[in-house]
Parts: sequence; C-alpha cells; structure tokens
Amino acid sequence: MFTPYVNGTESMAIDDLTIENQTDCVSVYGNLQLTKDQQGLAFAKALQSVINAVVTELEASTLPERLERPDPDEIDNPFA
Repeated sequence: MFTPYVNGTESMAIDDLTIENQTDCVSVYGNLQLTKDQQGLAFAKALQSVINAVVTELEASTLPERLERPDPDEIDNPFA
C-alpha cells in the first residue's frame, strides 16, 4: 500500500512510470501508456489509487500556500 508523505525512501513503478515518496513531496516521472485493454485498465487503476491517496492526504492536511524546498542541484557537502 502506497502511503504518501510517510516514508521518505519508498518508490514504486507502474510500467515505466516511477512514483517516489518523500516526506514533503511525491514525485511522478517516466512513461505510462494506458492502452485500451486489460493491462491498460490495471495500470489506470493503479495510478488512480496512488493519485487518490495523494489527494486524500493533501485534503486532510493544513497546507502552506507554497512549500519552500531546497534547489535539487544543491546538496550539502558531507565533508565540510
């Protein structure tokens, strides 16, 4: 079961679509073709389940207007 914003190291895939779970962000990237067949339906339902869980969590939370996140290109120097 995918629980958004809880596990900062969780990741899942639906075909070639990757969904990464962080404590302050859910990232979705890749490619997903929803073909008009049983496999397409299964992929669509899996994606719908993830998106529904994200929406439910966001609606249940007190949210800021915009979350300030560090620039992904900047990382702390572990040797400093």
